Amino acid sequence: MSTYFITGGAGFIGSTLSQKLLEKGNKVVTIDNFCDFYNPKIKENNIKELSKNTEFKLYKNDIRDRVVIKKIFDENKIDVVMHLAAMAGVRPSIENPILYQEVNCMGTQNILEEMKLHDVKNGVFASSSSVYGNCKEVPFKENMIVDFAISPYAATKKANEVMTHVYHKLYDMNIIMLRFFTVYGPKQRPDLAINKFTRLMLEDKEIPMFGDGTTSRDYTYVDDIVDGIVKSCEYTLNHEDVYEILNIGNSSPTSLKEMIEIIAKTLNVEPKIKQLPMQLGDVDRTYADTSKAKQLIGYEPKTTFEEGIKKFVEWYKENKELYKDN
Repeated sequence: MSTYFITGGAGFIGSTLSQKLLEKGNKVVTIDNFCDFYNPKIKENNIKELSKNTEFKLYKNDIRDRVVIKKIFDENKIDVVMHLAAMAGVRPSIENPILYQEVNCMGTQNILEEMKLHDVKNGVFASSSSVYGNCKEVPFKENMIVDFAISPYAATKKANEVMTHVYHKLYDMNIIMLRFFTVYGPKQRPDLAINKFTRLMLEDKEIPMFGDGTTSRDYTYVDDIVDGIVKSCEYTLNHEDVYEILNIGNSSPTSLKEMIEIIAKTLNVEPKIKQLPMQLGDVDRTYADTSKAKQLIGYEPKTTFEEGIKKFVEWYKENKELYKDN
């Protein structure tokens, strides 16, 4: 049994990851501040079953609180840190860049400092496909120059990649940075397009489509993302001198128009589309080259977009009451 410390453990990816690790017989320690970025009741529902497990421990606190982070490391013998907590979203980061800097950068620094002070050598940290900005060459490869972010959110994720490398070099930490590509599936945040569009279609309301519908995203099902995280953790535990950046995506971009059509077909509805201008900070496309992750950790996404949407819609219909006020 290993003890995993997951930040953001009540969120979409974090709660799914916690469940997976508990099923494997591990202990999970997690922190989440249940902020009002979206309805906290959603996170409460995410961990309802997890909380019944005696090997699951939750701290309702903020990663910006250094005293609390120290307490967590003092009270638990942690084997691996999985740092998922962050202020998420490109557009909100443009409206409140200072908050994003405080949470995403200072919060990450707090985690790294306590790892150093408590001699915790293994960590998997969440980065984002947003660091690629509007790179013209596709698919996106980890060795591309990513110095041209177009949102504060992307800039914080790039900054974390640089800072974790510092701690790797200075303190012999094994760290893998995972660049996630548009995660979707059960428990997805209500502000994200698939969840939002599903809700609006079921309510027979207009869907806001930014741009002409040709922008595309490399949508990646949450179970595939979690599989990539777990495999990365196992890699850090079994190797020395590790610092890697890996794309965790599906390598199969879907256009905005296609995404809307697939959701509508799954719901058996006719979508009402309201076309709007492109928004600041939005990239034209994302497209992951996952060959490095496949070679290094055996990452192999298994869920097609159509399959994933069917699974999400089934889950959403059973849980839609949670999202009606979002």
